[in-house]
Amino acid sequence: MKRTALAAPYLVWMGLFTIIPLCIVFYFAFTDSVTGSFTLINLLSIGNYIPIFLRSIWLALVSTVICFVLAYPVAWFIAGCSPLKRRFLYMLVMLPMCMSFLLRTLAWVALLEDTGILNQIIGLLGISPLPMIRTDGAVILGMVYNYLPYMILPLYSVLLKIDHRLIEAAQDLGCSHAQVLRRVIFPLSVPGIVSGFTMVFVPAVSTFYISQKMGSSGTTLIGDVIESQFKAAYNPNLGAALSLILMVMVFICVAIMNRFSHDGGEEVITL
Repeated sequence: MKRTALAAPYLVWMGLFTIIPLCIVFYFAFTDSVTGSFTLINLLSIGNYIPIFLRSIWLALVSTVICFVLAYPVAWFIAGCSPLKRRFLYMLVMLPMCMSFLLRTLAWVALLEDTGILNQIIGLLGISPLPMIRTDGAVILGMVYNYLPYMILPLYSVLLKIDHRLIEAAQDLGCSHAQVLRRVIFPLSVPGIVSGFTMVFVPAVSTFYISQKMGSSGTTLIGDVIESQFKAAYNPNLGAALSLILMVMVFICVAIMNRFSHDGGEEVITL
């Protein structure tokens, strides 16, 4: 009974800011914007936005994979440093997150735009301005820069806890550095990989500000469409339906990643 009482503030918080908003999303997704009656028109109109859904998933996946490729060696290096150096490097990873997300994105816009800092430097060399913004690559760059710490931190926390006696045992048994990485370190770090993929993919697939500032009309993501339904077009019913479908897709992706996490955990035994 005492434990339930201690959990009461959390339950109230979840009810007010999670359960009730989800119920409102469900209500708007299945009702008509004029009469308020039950309808499936909002969900059936999702077919018009399938290309945007696929583009959002593709760019989010590419960004997540790039974050993983960059974050894994960084996390492994930090985990292998001395405690003092480890805390300093950890602080450097956390430092960009202390700055506003909007300011970080606008900083890249100032660097990459046609009259931006990089193109001004290139112009001094006698080279024509390069199209570095309003492309898929610019959107991916913005995602990677903003979400890279979310990949490094869970990987670092898992790699730090790996028992180095397992690595020494594998080396004593004749494993090369590549085999130790593939058969010991990588399987043991699968929970951190899954957490990192989830923490990067979920905000990346639903982002809208990065694509608005660094992309073009050809890089419109589903987050942009949802935002426009609540602002410009003001069709909250369609926006709620799109949000509901996106939420289901995210849950499916998370479930798939968790399945890989369980498989990876069993792989650790086969040294």
